Amino acid sequence: MSDIKITKAKTSKIDTVDFENLGFGEVFSDHMFSMDYENGEWINPRIEPYGKIEFEPAMCTLHYAQAVFEGLKAFHVRDGSINIFRPEKNLERMNRSNERMCIPTIDKDMFFDAMTELVKLERDWIPKDTGHSLYIRPFIFGTENFLGVHPSSTYRFMIILSPVGAYYKEGFNPVSLLVPEEYVRAIKGGVGDAKTAGNYAASLLPAEIAQEKGFTQVLWLDGEHHKYIDEVGTMNIFFVIDDEVITPPLEGSILPGVTRDTVLDLTKSWGMKVSERRISIDELIQSSKEGRLQEVFGTGTAAVISPVDEIQYRETNININHGQIGPIARRLFEEITGIHYGEIPDTHGWIYNIP
Repeated sequence: MSDIKITKAKTSKIDTVDFENLGFGEVFSDHMFSMDYENGEWINPRIEPYGKIEFEPAMCTLHYAQAVFEGLKAFHVRDGSINIFRPEKNLERMNRSNERMCIPTIDKDMFFDAMTELVKLERDWIPKDTGHSLYIRPFIFGTENFLGVHPSSTYRFMIILSPVGAYYKEGFNPVSLLVPEEYVRAIKGGVGDAKTAGNYAASLLPAEIAQEKGFTQVLWLDGEHHKYIDEVGTMNIFFVIDDEVITPPLEGSILPGVTRDTVLDLTKSWGMKVSERRISIDELIQSSKEGRLQEVFGTGTAAVISPVDEIQYRETNININHGQIGPIARRLFEEITGIHYGEIPDTHGWIYNIP
């Protein structure tokens, strides 16, 4: 990779940011990384002041959504260094999404150089309080101008940064889920396992309906049978039934989450019974009625672990663990966040550290 050209901002916005009251993805740091794809190669890697980008009304991504993105976090460590959690997994998933969306892949060295140089430049933007972090958003979109359905021949890869607090207003407290009946998120053979823009656009209306009814998010059922649980609108989902940790399998319709993979590794290493298998909404309701449903929690980079205290399906309300955070969810949250901030030794090789 050629050297990254760095153009620094003349002034910083950091003094205008209230780091004590951060939302999620609402403010952005002073600089961004950009790189263009032309004539079969990535060119002109650069870090420049964060700001507007120019494009034509005919830019293909505005019309055909040829775009993918990722999300990962940088954490402040007490010794002054920076921890980034499992970035190679995000790159692997981005490149799988790229291939599904006919977008050129990103070289590992190129990705790590860009991310490292940008985060180092913006290290003052990393919040120092536990529970806060610097959210890293890499994304790629087609930039060719045309009206007609075919892949773009040119692309832009960018990384922007945002200091963030908790993703959900509930923080590490239970959230509630509504199961939509008239909508589905994805089907096998579609793009449900790619982190592509259109998936999220399709989820907005059901999520809005759920929130109007007082729920935090939606819990999706499969698109074929409309009875097997897939994932939450913004997270993968786990259930604890009879001391067994269960999550839906990766069969092409759900996103292969980095935190999902982390939870599977941790629970197996703790000697728990762990299964990746189909679980129907009827099985979930029955296990609840019989008192065998112990915990439900979501997993994702943004929220890490989100305990669930209520699921509504049709006229049935599933209440979980008397509205309390379960012991497995709590242990996972404390373990993963402890590794994030360097408070717990990383015995898995998950941390990428920037001195």
